[in-house]
Amino acid sequence: MTTGLHPGGAPQDPRPTENQLLPRQGRVGHGALPADDRTRSYVITARAAASFDPVGRSVATARSFVRDTLQGWGFADIVDDAVVLTSELVTNAVVHAGTSADVLCLRSDDGVRIEVADHYPEREIPLQGNALNMGNPDREGGRGLQLCAALAGRWGVEYTPTRKQVWFQLNLPDRAVGTRTAGPALPSHLLPLADGRVRVAVVQIDRTGAINAWNEDAEELFGYPAEQVIGKPLTDLAAWPQTPGTSTGIVEALKLSRWEGSYGLRGANGRVTPVYASHLRVRDTGGEPSTVCLLVRDHERAVLQTPLRVSATDTTTSSEGHASDPFEVFIGSPAPDDLDGLLQRTVERARDMLDGDSAFLLLATDDETELEVRASTGLPSARQRFARVPVEAGTGRYGSARMPAVHEDLTAVPGAVPLLSGTGMRSVVTVPLKVEGRLTGSLGVAAESPGRYSNEEALRLQFAADRIALAVESARLGELERLRRGSLSFLVEASDLLAGTLDRDQTLALMAQMTVPTLATWCAVYTIADQSSDPYLSYVLHEDEERIDGLKALLSKIAPPDPVPTPGARVWAAPAEAAHQAALRTSMRSLGLGEPATVSSGIGTTLATAGAVGGETVVLPLVARNRVIGMLTLGKPTDEHFRQEILELAEDLSRRAALALDNARLYSERTAISQSLQRSLLPPELPHIEGVEVEVIYRAAGEGNEVGGDFYDLFPIRDGAYGFAIGDVCGTGPEAAAVTGLARHALRLLAREGYGGPAVLERLNSAILDEGARSRFLTLLYGELWPQEDGSALLKVVCAGHPLPLRLRPDGTVEPAAEPQPLLGVMDDLELYEQEVTLDPGDVLLCVTDGVTERREGTRMLGDDGLADVLTTCTGLTAGAVAARIMRAVERFASDAPSDDMAILAMRVPGLQKD
Repeated sequence: MTTGLHPGGAPQDPRPTENQLLPRQGRVGHGALPADDRTRSYVITARAAASFDPVGRSVATARSFVRDTLQGWGFADIVDDAVVLTSELVTNAVVHAGTSADVLCLRSDDGVRIEVADHYPEREIPLQGNALNMGNPDREGGRGLQLCAALAGRWGVEYTPTRKQVWFQLNLPDRAVGTRTAGPALPSHLLPLADGRVRVAVVQIDRTGAINAWNEDAEELFGYPAEQVIGKPLTDLAAWPQTPGTSTGIVEALKLSRWEGSYGLRGANGRVTPVYASHLRVRDTGGEPSTVCLLVRDHERAVLQTPLRVSATDTTTSSEGHASDPFEVFIGSPAPDDLDGLLQRTVERARDMLDGDSAFLLLATDDETELEVRASTGLPSARQRFARVPVEAGTGRYGSARMPAVHEDLTAVPGAVPLLSGTGMRSVVTVPLKVEGRLTGSLGVAAESPGRYSNEEALRLQFAADRIALAVESARLGELERLRRGSLSFLVEASDLLAGTLDRDQTLALMAQMTVPTLATWCAVYTIADQSSDPYLSYVLHEDEERIDGLKALLSKIAPPDPVPTPGARVWAAPAEAAHQAALRTSMRSLGLGEPATVSSGIGTTLATAGAVGGETVVLPLVARNRVIGMLTLGKPTDEHFRQEILELAEDLSRRAALALDNARLYSERTAISQSLQRSLLPPELPHIEGVEVEVIYRAAGEGNEVGGDFYDLFPIRDGAYGFAIGDVCGTGPEAAAVTGLARHALRLLAREGYGGPAVLERLNSAILDEGARSRFLTLLYGELWPQEDGSALLKVVCAGHPLPLRLRPDGTVEPAAEPQPLLGVMDDLELYEQEVTLDPGDVLLCVTDGVTERREGTRMLGDDGLADVLTTCTGLTAGAVAARIMRAVERFASDAPSDDMAILAMRVPGLQKD
């Protein structure tokens, strides 16, 4: 309820004085019902009650309670007035009186009664001689009761020993049957402007947000045939502002029972058409909900826009002779929860208040050096949204941004208000939004005719701006906090994704996918191989996959941006210019004014690409380790601009992406070097041995490894003699690979110098020990092979600590073909000897490393016996088939991936072929 303030006076002491106390009785205001008559004339059909604690946030909670209650009862026509009055009365109860507030909503057949009570009955309202004359509405004192007198059909104040209650009754509008609202007959020149034929698009949305109805006017307005959009979400076409960390807006609007306002729809040509829309949530006879959307072009909004209801204050005059302004009631009403909604309501009410053709609102940056377009009506908002202009200096500045200004004719001062350039607006009034003396924004109203505004309108607009500035700043700070939280979450997730891969191509894809559509409509990544190389177009992504090929073709025809290392985003105009030129050439060809188009479908593709790329394009350098390694290019569709917060977020992302991309490059280079070195440790190819089949299978453990600690070799020593080896170096990594290379090359060199098997291994043992701390012990099976004329083969074998070779005879018998001897790299003095083995026709010699015999599954191990059992099943098979069967048996023995390297060398003597 209202505090003890006399109109025009200062707040009084909340403690009552003797002169302030009135008798404790029921006191009613203008048009009030006596309490004893309520039950006879006011039949209650529903009620809802709630109590609110004496804290500031309770006011917003009370507003939501009343709004939800009345909308649930179907009283949408009186929701605004009820919320305004409840807000004022609850504010007085919880803030000024300092007690809890009780709100009771009572529904009847013809309206609603709302009662707001506090628990401070001694604090009474001042007596007034005339209930309708309560002082200047500019004063704070008694404003709650002034609003009750202005908006309510009946109202009053009641007292009890424990509480005081202010109530008001709002009646439903009394309309004639078949008439909702009507206006007077007007001369033709005063009627709203519209095209020759007004097209009303009728779009129906199902419960999932997908389009299920699209009429002919919708096809004409936006260029999409019905079959192309049926089943697609409306959000794919709606150009609603999207910001990380905040809701998309259109999704929430489609959930409301009724919504009316402006946004944009992206047409088939890629351009955004500003529309005025009326959404109504309905349900069919089966209970299935859907949303019916009526849309017209924004300049034809009069076709759908609900006329403003004229309140009682419009027909009365205050004590000072000034007419009450409808915008003043809006100033005191509860603001929307989101910043965009608050700004949009502000510009629409400002335009209506001054009877303008357009209005706009700009918010200042933190340093107050620039203004950013955040809301407009009657202007191409999609083209201007988030555009920035300087405040004080430079070309295109906003003149007099820090004080009210009236421009009678903008043609006399070109560029005074850059936002209105090319819009046809002639006169404009602008006022600053200030909080505690600091510039926070600018509010303006413009008209198409010159000389429309004077200082009087500037004062009225400044009054409105002063009342709304604090609410706008509070909402802006709330949005900034949500944006920062969303940005932090976005960067954390991006860092995790980028850190999770070292693949260059995948890193490029992640960079683009994280920016589209969160930060931009399309993205292109240029990479630079080295300082002497030109930027190369490496990756292109668009939120519409059908536009990617056209976008890639367009970007490939223009020079890449300069690799400037300066941090921050810079505008790149080349893509938009190239897109417009391509669209112009396509249009001229379609009209027969240029070279004929070879492919008719290319016309639509070029125009769509131009619309997709025609907006603002920015380039951010990818700098890692003090070198520019590429550029991240972000773009918007036609006539759209980037918000500064988005650019700052993109800059943070580009720094992380650059480091991830450079790490992927370094990893790729080192991997290529490593693989090249690893491949050099294996023989390039196996020699062909007349009369002997040879097959080798090699598997290195670990991802990306081609060579491990195991190795093999088969090489010619001299005519008719061949050397073969299979070994296993202790350990893994570069140290083991170094011993592998030493062993393989030493074997070849010593064997070709004529040394026998024991001498070769003894000298290799000395070379390994000479490596000192880098030495590794080595198990090695080395042998020399001589094919014989009778079809057999003679082998001389030395098995130094290695799994013994197995000999398979044609009858299935398996036996070791050598005896174990000491391994290499442990002792200085070795006494090794070689053993001779003759492979008869049909015999197979199988040599493996311990990765085969030590294959494990839990506590089980394949072992030498298991290997021998598998080999017994290989009789009659070729060397290749024997090696393949052994490998399959090893892989099937355990389900886990092998943890050790494996090498299999199989040699078979087929014998002489008979004629």
